[in-house]
Amino acid sequence: MTPSAAGPSASRTEPALSRRESEVLALLAQGATYAAIARDLRLSPHTVDTYLRRIRAKTGATGQVQLTLLAYRIHGYPAAA
Repeated sequence: MTPSAAGPSASRTEPALSRRESEVLALLAQGATYAAIARDLRLSPHTVDTYLRRIRAKTGATGQVQLTLLAYRIHGYPAAA
């Protein structure tokens, strides 16, 4: 499997995410919608989208699955069975 097919490389160091980016990422990994994330963090849905675009730019993640896997690596969430 090529590195691009595997998603963000596990061998490189984790990106420096802001506290808020990390919170948004954690909620997304738990299955929260953009609207739910916005409500829980008292943000607009547009701001949630902005945070997720920044996270994608920092990590090279191209989709929600890759973002979820990244959250599991960073936050130590157990992988789904």
